[in-house]
Amino acid sequence: MAKTIIISNRLPVQLQISNGDITAVPSVGGLATGMKSVHSGGDSLWIGWSGLTDEEIPEELIPKIDSALAEHGSSKVNLTEKEVEGFYYGFSNRTIWPLFHYFLEYSEFELESWEIYKAVNQKFADAILAKADNEDTIWIHDYQLMLVPQMVRAERPDISIGFFLHIPFPSYEIFRTLPWRQEVLQGLLGSDLIGFHTYDYERHFLSSVRRLLGLEVSFNDIYLDDRVIKVDSFPMGIDYKKFSEAAKEHSQRSEDEKSELQKRLDTHKKSAPDAKFFLSIDRLDYTKGIAKRLNAFEYFLNKYPQYKEKVRLIILAVPSRSNVPQYQLLKREVDELVGRINGELSTVSWTPIWYFYRSMPFDNLIDLYTSSDIAWLTPIRDGMNLVAKEYIATRTDKTGVLILSEMAGSANEMNESLLINPNNFEQIADSLYEAINMPKEEQISRNTLLQKRLERYNVEKWANDFMNSLVGQKEKDQTYKSKKLSEKLMNNVMDDYSKAKRRLVFLDYDGTLAGFHTDPQKASPDEELYKLLDAISSQPNTDMYLISGRDKETFTKWFLPKKYNMIVEHGVWISQGGEEFRMLETVKKDWMEKILPVLESFVDRTPGSFIEEKNYSLAWHYRKTDPDFGQKRSVELNTVLTSLIANDDLSVLNGNKVMEIKSSNVNKGRASMRVYTEHEYDFVFAIGDDWTDEFMFQELPEDSITVKVGRQKTQARYFVDNTKNVRTILKRFADEG
Repeated sequence: MAKTIIISNRLPVQLQISNGDITAVPSVGGLATGMKSVHSGGDSLWIGWSGLTDEEIPEELIPKIDSALAEHGSSKVNLTEKEVEGFYYGFSNRTIWPLFHYFLEYSEFELESWEIYKAVNQKFADAILAKADNEDTIWIHDYQLMLVPQMVRAERPDISIGFFLHIPFPSYEIFRTLPWRQEVLQGLLGSDLIGFHTYDYERHFLSSVRRLLGLEVSFNDIYLDDRVIKVDSFPMGIDYKKFSEAAKEHSQRSEDEKSELQKRLDTHKKSAPDAKFFLSIDRLDYTKGIAKRLNAFEYFLNKYPQYKEKVRLIILAVPSRSNVPQYQLLKREVDELVGRINGELSTVSWTPIWYFYRSMPFDNLIDLYTSSDIAWLTPIRDGMNLVAKEYIATRTDKTGVLILSEMAGSANEMNESLLINPNNFEQIADSLYEAINMPKEEQISRNTLLQKRLERYNVEKWANDFMNSLVGQKEKDQTYKSKKLSEKLMNNVMDDYSKAKRRLVFLDYDGTLAGFHTDPQKASPDEELYKLLDAISSQPNTDMYLISGRDKETFTKWFLPKKYNMIVEHGVWISQGGEEFRMLETVKKDWMEKILPVLESFVDRTPGSFIEEKNYSLAWHYRKTDPDFGQKRSVELNTVLTSLIANDDLSVLNGNKVMEIKSSNVNKGRASMRVYTEHEYDFVFAIGDDWTDEFMFQELPEDSITVKVGRQKTQARYFVDNTKNVRTILKRFADEG
């Protein structure tokens, strides 16, 4: 029976060793909660590190640990102290974490850490491969395991793999600074589905894929070899019901049932009924902007001094990665800031900041959420920020104000909160003032909308949406495979090929027989290709034509001595049996002097682009241009040309990183049909990769074997994935002779 395998750095259980025995306690973290609907019953397995290094586990306890984890549907990956140091504290948290959060100055690029990161990722991949069957679904989580998808894919090409990144993905300009940027992208592209919290992160990732790997990206699909990888955004929710019901139960407690913290909060509320509590809850991390928030609070009190003794900032900073130097410095900075501000502004009856440096039990979190009038969260960069959602979920009477940094991923779905730039102290001070004075009716109006949205798109829906999308991607891939020129279909083609009395074969060149090159003149044929073409063209009753948009001078140099049949410049020229090229169509070229200056102006404004002047057409190439910029310029040029050539019987062909202007009455469809009518053919085969070949696919008889190279929309009956597959077809044709 197919199962779901979840993989994350840490398991959703905590191991505790005492008196030579082991116990496993379920975690209460966001991911563990979110995956409950996926990780349930006997049809799922969670793989991760137990939290204990090999050195910490007595050998006699290993079987007990395995059985304790198995009771929770989990299986462990063993890590040594050195691996944890290099993989987790090293590359994950001293390279990827700061870089992806735009703290480039904190990023360390150490080769040793990278090597350990690779080795540990391989350990996780091996753990998956040991447990997984081909029918299983794999869901890999977060930045610690970005190489795992491709490592698994290399061994199990057909298995279904999803990956979700829980932190931001940075812009191309930031990501490109990573020395191992291509390896990370290739690792992620082992997935069938890659998920992010927001569209911005998704867009940054797609941009990096296009610019660094040169892969074709269509909307949110990436075309890689024989696969289509989907990239999408899935904003993570919370267990809304858990927080909402906890808050309702909390409000009904008697005085005796209240916690000590709640009693203290109530005492302060009673002593100053008009005073407001500001609440900030974060891990102690430099991405959370805690130091800036403290300075902004001081700025607010100085700008609006009437609120001294009327407001109190409660900061809960949860310890995090305390052995990483930047975190040690941050703790010292926050300690000093809290001490200085309290020292300068405190009065006998008022301390402006209550600062807690520790974790708090769930019940105490609810105390803070329900007692605070304003939640104030100002991360400098944050993948999502679930605290903002938790605060809103606990507001049972719908009062309360959320002030949220626009740099948090959750800001995209929480527009009803007061959104601020965490670096703008003036705006922050004014927003705090607005929050203090916001009428209850407005608070209720804003929070009603927020609560409805959060309740609807909760963490369970997030997990189910991702899994449904992953299943859908696999089904979509199956529909592709049904049209793919598979081994079975190719056997049928070969039966027809061998039985045919007369064959006609059309072969496009660039992107079909040869891969693309930044300089078209360097994409010359290799010895293997010559041998294949020699074998096919010499077969009796077989007419093979190279049909290309290339200029006749290039094909004369490459192929005329071989005496292949050739059609070039999209159908302007033809050469049969080694004769000199002759015109197949009467074509004008007086339009070229009008269009050439336009193309030259685009070359001047588009670094990396150039013009190819053919006998009867002009081509503007932009393969060497920045992909996004080139795409923008091509749209602009298309608009300009469309208006210029409206009355000249000209067409613009959009090929692979090339735009070509030529006469409208010339195309591969007309040329191929001219050849087809010269003899009685009972087998016709045509293969090509771009829009210029679509004319051929459309015009040739319906029973022709037409094949597209690549998975784009096409008129062809079949497709293959790449030039490597084309060579395989040619070898079969060649062997038939």
